[in-house]
Amino acid sequence: MFKHLLVPLDGSRLAESALPAAAYLAQTLGARVTLIHVIEHDAPKEVHRERHLSQPEEAFQYLDEIAARAFPASLAVETHVHTGEVKDVARSIVEHTGELQPDLIVMCSHGSGGLRDRLFGSIAQQIIAAVRNTPQRHAPVLLVRPGKDAPGKPFELKKLLIPLDGNPEHEQGVPIAAGLAQACGAALHLAMVVPTLGALRGEHAASSRLLPGATAAMLELAETGGQAYLQNLLPGLEARGLAVTGEVARGDPAPTVALIAERAGADLIVLGTHGKAGTDAFWSGSFAPRISSKTSLPLLLVPV
Repeated sequence: MFKHLLVPLDGSRLAESALPAAAYLAQTLGARVTLIHVIEHDAPKEVHRERHLSQPEEAFQYLDEIAARAFPASLAVETHVHTGEVKDVARSIVEHTGELQPDLIVMCSHGSGGLRDRLFGSIAQQIIAAVRNTPQRHAPVLLVRPGKDAPGKPFELKKLLIPLDGNPEHEQGVPIAAGLAQACGAALHLAMVVPTLGALRGEHAASSRLLPGATAAMLELAETGGQAYLQNLLPGLEARGLAVTGEVARGDPAPTVALIAERAGADLIVLGTHGKAGTDAFWSGSFAPRISSKTSLPLLLVPV
């Protein structure tokens, strides 16, 4: 399981929203933690309306203070400041994954606009894209929503939701979710959403308008196939001693997954990124950003 967590921080309280998750996972998994700050070239004086860390000395001091404040003394917490100014902070963080060899990057999903902007077009999204396209080992990225919705609520994992679509390429999040559930004593809930006619997009929507009857019949078959698909996955997970449930639902996939997560009492949504078409297709497919706009739950994104 995860044994080394990398936590990028920019000095803002918003970025510090990732710290409870990092502390929980480090304690639960017995993992060490590296707090990292990258000195940005021509950095603004403020970030998220707070003073920006632009000098190595203040960055080292800040990370040391965070290590003492946010983590128990029993945990191994290291600090790293990249002192050479860089223009691409996201790329620099990804390059440090090769040097520092983390198993997981834990960070807050934040940016300049709403949640969609905080996740997409932000440093977090750039890191995910860069991780996907680097020849180095691919570390999953845990994106934690800023804590304004439930301030003070402790981070803990009791149930993990894994949305699946029947594509084996998207199952790479399953073994990671299973290992995390075992370590945390959490349950798993598998969910597959078969679209309704009105929820189809792109070329599938065009086909449904031309052949509504045939498309409806095909979706009915997909629902039946989805039940069999999930039933095939359950025994292997149950054999690991995990409490596992599964369901197939109909509707618009992203909001339906968000509703399933709420109904199931999930603490985390685990998503596998798209394989063959690459990260750009995964993000442009709108599934993850649409889920992020419907839920405040953390997202664990697992690149191929």
